[in-house]
Amino acid sequence: RKTFVNSLKYIFINTGATFGNMFSVAGASLMLPFLPMLPKQILLTNFLTDFPYMAVASDNVDGEQLKKPGKWDISLIRNFMIVFGLHSSLFDFITFYVLYFYFHFANETFQTGWFIESVLTELFILFVIRTRKSFVRSRPGKWLIVASAVAFAVTVLLPVSPFAASLGLSIAHFTEVCVIAAIIAAYIITADLLKQLFFRMHKA
Repeated sequence: RKTFVNSLKYIFINTGATFGNMFSVAGASLMLPFLPMLPKQILLTNFLTDFPYMAVASDNVDGEQLKKPGKWDISLIRNFMIVFGLHSSLFDFITFYVLYFYFHFANETFQTGWFIESVLTELFILFVIRTRKSFVRSRPGKWLIVASAVAFAVTVLLPVSPFAASLGLSIAHFTEVCVIAAIIAAYIITADLLKQLFFRMHKA
């Protein structure tokens, strides 16, 4: 039962993130006169989030989810993918608007902002989706915490590291960091509330 629940977590997280990213990139191609993220930055995003995602296999499971056998529900997975993919894209579009139309960033500074927002929201959504209740009331597995902490540290340090130029990363100013942090905080709070509402409505 624990294996089944953790498998569902992985499916939920990956389908939602993949659908959201595809929708965001499609929208960005219509809005922006430059690439929203370089290919090497996309690969780096996938690399940084893959290790925490793999740690889901050993994650803790809430006791109430082990009381009865689980079952596959393709419609639940489909609805989850659409709802949380669109939720993710909404915050991507907010990031696009702030970086491009408010700060008037382009190329490296814009790409860096979306790179940070994209990686960190994918890391934090792990902790939101891994439980059906509020994420602050459920204890994640040790390796999930460790892998996510390492990925988080690498993500926030890369734009100010010696590798920043070769990766096309550049922070414009501290205000950019603060705004991205606020967007990520709003994303976490709304995702946690949306998740509880979603599973309550689906009685899953």
